[in-house]
This record gives sequence, structure tokens and C-alpha cells, in this order.
Amino acid sequence: MDKNALRVIIADDEPITRMDLRELLENAGYVIVAEAMDGFEAIEGCKEHQPDLVLMDIKMPFLDGISGAKIIQDENLAGTVILLSAYSEKKFINDAKYAGVGGYMVKPIDEKSLIPSIEMAVARSHSMIKLRNDMEKISERLESRGIIERAKGIIMIQESMTEQQAYDYIRKLSREKSLSMRRVAEIILMKSENRNECN
Repeated sequence: MDKNALRVIIADDEPITRMDLRELLENAGYVIVAEAMDGFEAIEGCKEHQPDLVLMDIKMPFLDGISGAKIIQDENLAGTVILLSAYSEKKFINDAKYAGVGGYMVKPIDEKSLIPSIEMAVARSHSMIKLRNDMEKISERLESRGIIERAKGIIMIQESMTEQQAYDYIRKLSREKSLSMRRVAEIILMKSENRNECN
């Protein structure tokens, strides 16, 4: 089995549809990690397998595909979701957009367009995940810088140091204690807050 093969969950309440999709996807080299009969089963499957893709019918019992897709996307349980539907009305498409899905295909599924649609949706999903991770790293770096700046200010006042000396002091502690500079800064801030409370 190709370890880079896309891992897929198929969610449809029609066993024949699931069987057809499984055959089609396996022939294209994808790995079907689970099948589901409704949105709840799809969510549970995602929690267990963290697939790259969920192919999900809109109309299913208990929990419909749009509601299921929204939960899967909100909780980052899968790379992306493509909804399958017999409906092409604007309302369903708008609901699907609101759920944050990567694609919407109208049944009967055209075999020729299914694989390109999957590949495009997964590629977009990878780009979005990378962008989100990059944004989180930038946000974390900015937050760390702010905490270090505050700690530096306290050291400058308490120890009568210059800005560079205070920075070097935090960096020296970081190396000696094998802690990140952010963690050292947090401890300095905590110590300062405790001291203020005691005074």
C-alpha cells in the first residue's frame, strides 16, 4: 500500500452507492479507511482515522451531510469534505459553503470528474492547513516577543539594567535552565506579580 495514498471515509446511507464509490476510489489508488451510514458515524470515523477526505452524501438519517461536514471542519477532524447531492439548488450550495466544505458534486457522479475534483479539493485543503499553521506560528512568535519585552522591562527597572543587558540576562537564564526564553520571561512576570501582591 502506498503510504502517501489519500485516506478516505465514504458516508452515504445507500450501501450500493458506498460500494460503487469504494470500487472507484480504490481503483484510483485511494485507501478507504471507513464507511458511514450517517453524519454521526462519519464524525466518529474521522475521530478514529483523521482522513484526508470525507466523501459525504447530504441527505442521510439522524445527522445530515451538511451538519456533519460543519462539525468535521470546525473540529479539524479531516483534511477536507466533499458533499455529494442529488440537489443543485442554490440553497444547498450556500449551506455547503457555510459548512466550509472543499467541494460539492451533483449525483449521479461522473467518474471522469470525481478524481480531479478530489485532487483539487485535497490540494486546496493542504494549502489552507499550511497557511493556518504558518499564521499560528507567527501569532505565537509575536505573543512570545510581547512576553519577553514585558519581562525585559521589569528586569531593567529591578536590576537597573540597559535593554540589551536585560535581554542578555533572560537569554543567559534560558540557556542555564534549559528553558525557552518565553518560559523564563513568564516566570519573571509571575514572580513580579506575586511580589506586587505581597506589597
